[in-house]
Amino acid sequence: MRTVGLTDQSIYHLVITRAKAYYELLKFRLSALVTFSAVFGFILGDSGSSFGWSNFLGLALGGFLISGASGAANEIMERDLDKLMKRTKNRPLPLQIISLTEAYWFTFSIAFIGLALLWMYTNPLTTWLGVLSMVLYVFVYTPLKRVGPIAVFVGAIPGAMPPLLGWTAATGAISYEALIIFGIQFIWQFPHFWAIAWVSDEDYKKAGFKLLPSGGGQDLNTAIQIMIYTLFLLPLGLLPSYFGLTGLNSGIVATVCGVLFLAQTFSLMKDCSRKSALKIMFGSFLYLPIVQIAYLLDKLP
Repeated sequence: MRTVGLTDQSIYHLVITRAKAYYELLKFRLSALVTFSAVFGFILGDSGSSFGWSNFLGLALGGFLISGASGAANEIMERDLDKLMKRTKNRPLPLQIISLTEAYWFTFSIAFIGLALLWMYTNPLTTWLGVLSMVLYVFVYTPLKRVGPIAVFVGAIPGAMPPLLGWTAATGAISYEALIIFGIQFIWQFPHFWAIAWVSDEDYKKAGFKLLPSGGGQDLNTAIQIMIYTLFLLPLGLLPSYFGLTGLNSGIVATVCGVLFLAQTFSLMKDCSRKSALKIMFGSFLYLPIVQIAYLLDKLP
């Protein structure tokens, strides 16, 4: 009985270990944040006459899966580089918890299912934008990370796609309102990416990643560029209110959040320290969901 118990325990441990490995391969938390941005775009674009639940659920699940597939494909392509970095060396592929063949099958399967859901429950425009997002992230942004900071510009495009996909899923068209919410998330990517690159600079250098601007230095020039892009968020954050997409209250929230976010960049310009960059990184994690929630609440009747 003791041997059987140990065997059962071993099987249980194996199942849990592999489940956690697929959870990591899927980049679950990042995919959930991406899905939230897509849902945000959908609700903001919804006319309000009759909520399209099938479209909404198809977008949410399909968007989650294609985001997860993009993250998994990224881990497949960078599996040898991940071994070199402290923050990624314990991912499932470097540790060989999941075989490369399994990772390929998993990635292709969830990408296919995700795109199929978008095709069946949203519209062709949203589906093709999803394809474009995956292609840019996996086949353009990922290899460019070792080329230079142009990767940040390219990566910001698929990074800003989720609210655009949400809007087109609800409306079937790309309008100026869609471009506004795309633009806010696009510009947000720059201080977000650069703060992460600053904090992870030592690790990134081991893998040959070159994401910081101004020659890749942790210096005043980089800090100034982070400040400038954060500054752009102030007028952009007011555009949904200005064009009547949301009300005045969300504009006030976006402005306050933008000012607080911007204030963090002054500290970085002053001391160019990792601690200040870390504050900007966490500030970027807070800014986007708070502002998007404010827009949603301001739209509710």
